[in-house]
Amino acid sequence: MQIIGNLGKDCVVNTVNGKNVINFTVAHTEKYRDSQGNNQEKTTWVDCAYWTDKTAVAQYLTKGKQVYVEGQPEARSFQRNDGTPGASLSLRVREVQLLGGRGEGGGATMANTAAMSSSGSNIPSPSEITEPVDDLPF
Repeated sequence: MQIIGNLGKDCVVNTVNGKNVINFTVAHTEKYRDSQGNNQEKTTWVDCAYWTDKTAVAQYLTKGKQVYVEGQPEARSFQRNDGTPGASLSLRVREVQLLGGRGEGGGATMANTAAMSSSGSNIPSPSEITEPVDDLPF
């Protein structure tokens, strides 16, 4: 399943049976017109569990950030305290990607972002490249 939405709150990093898991909630909002032509909005909240050793990515998963999340879905039904039935949707995450414009992730995957920030990557920015374009062999 693939979801695009905004984080409802900052993520939480937990350790379960010696393994790291990053828990966060994504709100996916769908806009549509009902049968009377009125604009409607429906928000679905998805509880996400990202089992990974790369917990440095947690610093980027903060409230309000727009993310793309992909993983294995699981629907659960339960009974509320008032006796009414309820349902929840959870996702075992395989991939997380920050979305948005400049300064909000710019589309880097969480694993790549963490690797670049922790390794002190020596990749120059485009403004640091000084080689003339005329010297390219193609």
